[in-house]
Amino acid sequence: MADHQIPHFQNDAGHPAIEIGVKEFMCVGANPPFDHPHEFLDMGADVEKVCPYCSTLYKYNPALHADVTVPAGCTLNHKAA
Repeated sequence: MADHQIPHFQNDAGHPAIEIGVKEFMCVGANPPFDHPHEFLDMGADVEKVCPYCSTLYKYNPALHADVTVPAGCTLNHKAA
């Protein structure tokens, strides 16, 4: 499991819904330093999940790769220290 990275998504633009290609992920709200606590979300058998902090609706789209979102630009890119 150590090689399994959990994708992080952000919603700076305030989109009501974001399509993603994974069912396990982290929501950070807006980009740091305006982020909320990084919330691990798991859709399980469902195809939608709402973040309890920022109310972003995430929708599973199996046609997308883990680092692609619709609308584009909602993947949080970690910067190396």
